[in-house]
Amino acid sequence: MTNPNPPHARRVAIAGASGLVGQHLLQALLADETVSEVHALGRRDLAIRHPNLVVHQVDFKTLPPLPPVDEVYLALGTTIRDAGSQAAFHAVDFEANLAVAHAALAAGAKRIALVSAAGANARSRMFYNRVKGELEEALAALETDALLIARPSLLLGDRAALGQKSRLAEKVTAALFRLLGRAIPLGLRPVEALHVAQVLISGLPTARGRSVLSSAQIQTDA
Repeated sequence: MTNPNPPHARRVAIAGASGLVGQHLLQALLADETVSEVHALGRRDLAIRHPNLVVHQVDFKTLPPLPPVDEVYLALGTTIRDAGSQAAFHAVDFEANLAVAHAALAAGAKRIALVSAAGANARSRMFYNRVKGELEEALAALETDALLIARPSLLLGDRAALGQKSRLAEKVTAALFRLLGRAIPLGLRPVEALHVAQVLISGLPTARGRSVLSSAQIQTDA
């Protein structure tokens, strides 16, 4: 008789599963035969149902203890415009992601994958890039076997299907890419959200130490 939960089966947590990259992460993890449990943390329920999926509706400011997990994927993100203020943006992109990381490590996780952004730099004068960089540094200070960071440029994907507002910068950049094509340097081209999910899913199980995937690497490796 086949053991439904073999010893090598991975248990993962994901924050931001309803987002542009997060939805692809969730679908890939649920389709992965080496993953036995997927714990999705969010403020709202998910429409998807799967025998390996457990949805946790949470307040990221007061996270409950998580069940045992081996890996965590951090895909929470917003914009200052959507959040309404810099403080609200910081609460999502920095505080909530870091809170999930701490909760996952307390539950046994040894590997972290992060959806960051091109230009992330803790010493940047740009608030958005600085917060992204500060989160990367905070995660790097944790005791883990692996931290895999993806730094995509502007993301492409069907936000309308997710009930999200379209973003002008993404629409303009996508239009420029269609016009100029390969004349745009690889690292500056918009990135499909699916490709970001693919490189994190394929890279995290064997990653060691801190690794950063540039926007160009994401498009080359996906």
